[in-house]
Amino acid sequence: MSRTTRLSSSLLRAAAVTGVAALTLTACGSGSGSGSTSSGSGKVKVGLITKTDTNPFFVKMKEGAERAAKENGAQLSTAAGKFDGDNAGQVTAIENMVAAGVKGILITPSDSKAIVPAIQKARAKGVLVIALDTPTEPESAVDALFATDNLKAGQLIGEYAKAAMKGETAKIAALDLAPGVSVGVQRHNGFLKGFGATDKDVVCAQDTGGDQAKGQTAMENCLQKSPDINVVYTINEPAALGAYTALKAKGREKDVLIVSVDGGCTGTQAVKDGKIAATSQQYPLKMASEGVKAVVTYAKDGKKASGYTDTGVTLITDKAQDGVTSKGTAYGLENCWG
Repeated sequence: MSRTTRLSSSLLRAAAVTGVAALTLTACGSGSGSGSTSSGSGKVKVGLITKTDTNPFFVKMKEGAERAAKENGAQLSTAAGKFDGDNAGQVTAIENMVAAGVKGILITPSDSKAIVPAIQKARAKGVLVIALDTPTEPESAVDALFATDNLKAGQLIGEYAKAAMKGETAKIAALDLAPGVSVGVQRHNGFLKGFGATDKDVVCAQDTGGDQAKGQTAMENCLQKSPDINVVYTINEPAALGAYTALKAKGREKDVLIVSVDGGCTGTQAVKDGKIAATSQQYPLKMASEGVKAVVTYAKDGKKASGYTDTGVTLITDKAQDGVTSKGTAYGLENCWG
C-alpha cells in the first residue's frame, strides 16, 4: 500500500471517528421529545429536563438555564417529554445525560413518584439532582428542590378570593390539574386553606391538565351541574382563560370571580383586562438559574445544594383587597414569563 493510500485511509478513519463523536454530542441532550446540547470542551456539564418544551413556563426555565450556563462557563444539555406526563421520556433523558457525563441534572418531574428510581440511579453515580418547580415524592429523592411554594401560591389566591367575596356565600368550582400531581394538590389545598374552606365546600371539581380547551369544557360541565357557581379556582392561567370563555358564553363573565396561579405574560395581561381577578406569580427563570449555579458549585468544590429553596411568589391584581398583600399588573407584566 502506498503512503498516499495509507494517508487517505487514516484521514477517512479520523473523519469517521470525528463524525461519530459529533453525533454523540448532539444527541446526548435529546432524550425523548426534543433536546439540544451546548458545546464547550472541559466545561461543567449540566442537564435540564422539563415536562415539555412548548409550555411558555418551561421555555422561560430553559432560557434561565442557558443564560446561567453561559455566565458560569457551563455546558448545558436539554431534554423534554413529548407531553406533560411523559415519564418514560424523562427516564430516557436522565439515562442519556448520565451516560454523557453530566455533573448535575435539573428536572421538573412529570410523575413525581415514577421518576424516583431513575433519579436514585443517577445519584448513585455521583450526579447531583435538583428538582425544579415540582417536588418528587418523597421530596428527599433529590438532593435539593428549587421551586415556588405552591401551597403559599394557592393560599394567596384563596385569601384574596375570600376577601373579594365580602361575606357572600361562595359556590366554588375547582379546575384542577390531574390526580396525584404534587403541584396541583398543593395549589388546590393552599386555595382552600386561604379561603377557609374544605373540599366539602367545592360544588364542582374537574381535572383540566392545565389546558385551556379542557378548562373550558370543565367549566361548561360545572355550570351544568351548579349554575350558581360564583368562585372559580384554577390550577393555572390557561385553565382560567378556558373557564372565562365558558362563562362569557353564558353571560356570567362579570359576576364570577376567577383566581389562578402562574404569572405568565398572557395570564397577567388577562388580569389587567379583567378576565382573571388575581393570580399568584412564580419565577421559572430564577429556578433554573439558581439550579445551574448549584451544579457548577458542586463540580468545583464538592458542595451539594440541599433542602428546599423558595424562589418566590407574588399576588398580582389590580383590585387589591384589604389584608391581602399584592402588587399591580404593571409589576406583574415587568416580571412575567412567556
